[in-house]
Amino acid sequence: MEIDNFLKPANVLVDFITTSKKQTLETLATHLVKETNINHHELLIALHQRERLGSTGVGSGVAIPHARLQGIDNTTGLFVRLKTPIPFDSIDNSDVDLIFMLLMPEGAGANNLKVLAKVSKYLRQQIVREKLKNAKDSAEILKIFQ
Repeated sequence: MEIDNFLKPANVLVDFITTSKKQTLETLATHLVKETNINHHELLIALHQRERLGSTGVGSGVAIPHARLQGIDNTTGLFVRLKTPIPFDSIDNSDVDLIFMLLMPEGAGANNLKVLAKVSKYLRQQIVREKLKNAKDSAEILKIFQ
């Protein structure tokens, strides 16, 4: 599965303004609720439970918050480039300015791991991160993910 299969144009946000990890998760969850039939409260609980297991701030300014949920049939992605980096409890203690949120079907085990690995591997590449940071708009960001 390619990234552009689960990242829609409406789910690419550029120069997003937020001040904290908690605010970011809540605002992005609100955005994704419009794209799915998931209850906002259930989504927030799932995201916060995952963060309690360990931060999804994977380093190099990147976070990949994710949740497995009942009631969705397909993986949904949301990419956000923040206007200003924020603390995210990242493994390397760096602030985050690139966020790729994933909502995945609860029963899709191995496929969910493949999706996470695909996104993580792609965002670990410094050249990709630089292109995403320098993209002028969401259309250019979508092309980078294609």
